[in-house]
Amino acid sequence: MATASLVLSDESALSKLDHKLMTIERGLALVSGLAVFSLMLLAVVSVTGRNAMNAPLPGYVDWIEQAMPLIAFMGISFVMREGGHIRMDIVVGQLRGRVLYIVEMITTLAVLLLMALLVWGTWAHFQRSFDFAAPMWSRDSSMDIALPIWPAKLLAPVAFAVLCLRLCLQVWAYARAAVTGQAIAVPLIADAATQARMEAEQLSEAD
Repeated sequence: MATASLVLSDESALSKLDHKLMTIERGLALVSGLAVFSLMLLAVVSVTGRNAMNAPLPGYVDWIEQAMPLIAFMGISFVMREGGHIRMDIVVGQLRGRVLYIVEMITTLAVLLLMALLVWGTWAHFQRSFDFAAPMWSRDSSMDIALPIWPAKLLAPVAFAVLCLRLCLQVWAYARAAVTGQAIAVPLIADAATQARMEAEQLSEAD
């Protein structure tokens, strides 16, 4: 079960930037969810057409390929903000205070470097596919109904760039926390009792 976020806020510029970026991240996560829902509808149409009229949806696999980046990448920054990615807390979970914030800052910097390289690589991959002089601006297309592939390839560097913004914000937040002792705009590690309480609060709010 997903738990409520353990991200603290205040009136600082850091917190305000966090909320502005979260608005963008929520929008991208919504797009990702709509893509999943759309694929479900396409599956219903394709299976119904195959069974009822022996005519499945043309290019069904092509549309799945186009939607994969939407599903896989668009929500990645929002999940990072909420602390929802899988991580090993065996060591980090034992740390407290400024030592924890310094370690988190170092690991976040490492992730930021990796994501910056991925932005560069995926943007180059998109450029190899995009061409203003080509039909539908695309040098390559899908196998069945010849959909241009460059829109799907563009989604990866866009999503990774938003994630880089989130990581830059978190590096700033952890550096600030190491100085002030108070963590703002970063997900905090919750113990089992806190997680249980937050889940109970979520259920009570849903009722």
